[in-house]
Amino acid sequence: MRGAQVRPDGTTIRWVELPGIEPTRVYLHGLGATSPAYYTTVATNPALAGRRSLLLDLLGHGISDRPADASYTLEEHADLLAVALTAAEVSGAEVIAHSMGGAVAIVLAARHPHLVSALVLVDATLDPQPPDVGIRARYTEEQFVNGDGRVETLTRVGAAWAATMRLTGAEALYRTAAHLGRGTTPTMRELLLDLPMPRTYLHPADSEPVGARALTDAGVRVVAVPDAGHNIMLDNPDGFVAAAATALRA
Repeated sequence: MRGAQVRPDGTTIRWVELPGIEPTRVYLHGLGATSPAYYTTVATNPALAGRRSLLLDLLGHGISDRPADASYTLEEHADLLAVALTAAEVSGAEVIAHSMGGAVAIVLAARHPHLVSALVLVDATLDPQPPDVGIRARYTEEQFVNGDGRVETLTRVGAAWAATMRLTGAEALYRTAAHLGRGTTPTMRELLLDLPMPRTYLHPADSEPVGARALTDAGVRVVAVPDAGHNIMLDNPDGFVAAAATALRA
């Protein structure tokens, strides 16, 4: 396990690092997840192995610190991720990012383009949600952090997701979910369309992403992965590896 201090108070972002050649690959997880649990199998597959790889946990998640006073906006996630990557002497990384992590990766690429040479987005969040959807619709932050909201959410999401979600700080989980729901300005989709680096969007074969034609027209490769739901790397590791490896060779 390695880490980098990202705030003056000592707050640290951590990752599991696999040695290999450059350019570095950075793996980012989704909301309430952790990268080692989601990516170890695929990152060590021979088709993707051999690159220096950082299986990184975003602020508030997994093995990274969980400061209660952080804002956990997508912009803060991206900016503190940039601090960590710079400390790790990363530049021009190939970023593979799932769900909420995909939204952070897009913001990272827009705000710190020298850190990203290619994006592989795994069923990533591209659009804001209506205010009546998600954690922020069910609970206030006080209800979530100090009331029953967090426990109820862990029960509702099921055992597999709860196993990693319980490693996420309560403030981090609530605020990240709320800011993901609000999105960015411009939206993550609008930022993605304007990015100059190679971009690929992986999605479950039975669930075409909204606006797929506009993504393709903007140069984003949209790739369906069969036999998978939202967690493509867990549901169909071989299909994920084949699609990601092809994307990074393109």
